[in-house]
Amino acid sequence: MKFPRLYTGCLITLFLASGANALAVPDAGQDNRVEWNVLQKWPTGGKTLDMVHSLDGKYVYILNDKQMVQVYTTQGKLQGSIPVEEGVSAIDIAPLGEKLYLINNKNQTFSSIAVSFIVDVDISGSPFRGPADAPVTIALFTDFE
Repeated sequence: MKFPRLYTGCLITLFLASGANALAVPDAGQDNRVEWNVLQKWPTGGKTLDMVHSLDGKYVYILNDKQMVQVYTTQGKLQGSIPVEEGVSAIDIAPLGEKLYLINNKNQTFSSIAVSFIVDVDISGSPFRGPADAPVTIALFTDFE
């Protein structure tokens, strides 16, 4: 019976006509001795030019074609965007994640940018001295010998 072939052909035609993008990889599969499962997917907000993952496993930095480095948690939550010059084509981060490195092939330059994250600390019910709404900065030193 040719009905299953006709049905499959119609589905493929509808898929292609809809302009839907093909997946980067099937959600799961195996080839010979390699097996994979897609753990997460999220939109990147533009064409990805480069990406780097922090060594502590907390952040993913994605350089897109809109001159932005977007910083995501590994769960896909956007933490912020860092604007970069036109021509930046490659990124990397320092081992501790405190610096973002940029390569600009248009200007033939290298840039090093200090990166820090703003963290909310719940202090409700804690004793304090001075104004309750005074700004507080906490310095974390992680390179003691």
